[in-house]
Formats: sequence, structure tokens, C-alpha cells
Amino acid sequence: MKTLLSSLIISAHLFTFSVIAADDKAVATLRHQTEIKEQQTPNPIPRVVNKDIKRERNYPMQPPVIPHTIRGYEVNKNNNKCLTCHSRQSTEDSQAPMVSVTHFMNRDGNFLAEISPRRYFCNQCHVPQMDAKPLIENTFVDMHSLMKQKTSASQ
Repeated sequence: MKTLLSSLIISAHLFTFSVIAADDKAVATLRHQTEIKEQQTPNPIPRVVNKDIKRERNYPMQPPVIPHTIRGYEVNKNNNKCLTCHSRQSTEDSQAPMVSVTHFMNRDGNFLAEISPRRYFCNQCHVPQMDAKPLIENTFVDMHSLMKQKTSASQ
């Protein structure tokens, strides 16, 4: 009896919490006004910006975005399609930027003859640029703009 009573109390608390959470409109989600039990129509898959134009970086040490499609690129322990154009030996023919020298360093800071295994899987850090609207409002200001604002404010 005691177990049944405690289960009912817990159930009542959970039900009360779920009702409060369902009625609370202050919680912002990407579902917007779609109820949890309803299926929202998915957004269309954005297209990759395929212009081969180098993008400006927003902060120091930001990995550059990939300015072309990588659909069908194989990157695994035996193959890395990215190195077909971006390896040290291929950049003269491909005119693609060479992989950064930091990718040839091991964890101890020693330079290697080949790309470090910890930097071999390019799409861990580098992503293709997509032609998509932001899902939420973004008020990000890059570092150079902040520095200009600070300089002009102090003058």
C-alpha cells in the first residue's frame, strides 16, 4: 500500500510538472509552436556554397570552411580525398591552399614528414559552407570589428 501511494504521489508530481512545462511559453525551442506529439515538416536540406572563394575567419585559429562540395569524398584511415589537392606535393598543380604546417606537428610539437594522424580527418574541424539561414538570431561580432569599436570609442 505504501509503495502504491508513493507511486501515485510521484506520478502526480510528474503530471503536474509536465502540465506546467507544456503550458510554459517562455521556453524557446527549434520546434516553435509545434506540439511535442506532432511531427513538424523538416526544413529543406541547404545547398553547399560551391564557389571556391576563400571565406574570412571570424576569430583567431578558426578552421577555414571548405568553399566547395565534398559529397562523395572518402576520408578514412586508408584514404583522404582532400589530400589529392591540398597535400604539399599537389598544390602546384591544383592551385589549392596547402594544408597548414600545424597539421604536420605531433602532440609534442615535433614536425613530421607526413600529416599528423591527429590532423588526418579533415572534416572533424573543417566543414562546407552552406547556403542556409541561421536557425536562431545571431548577434556575433567578429574580433576585428570589436577592436575597431574599442579604438573608436577610446578616441
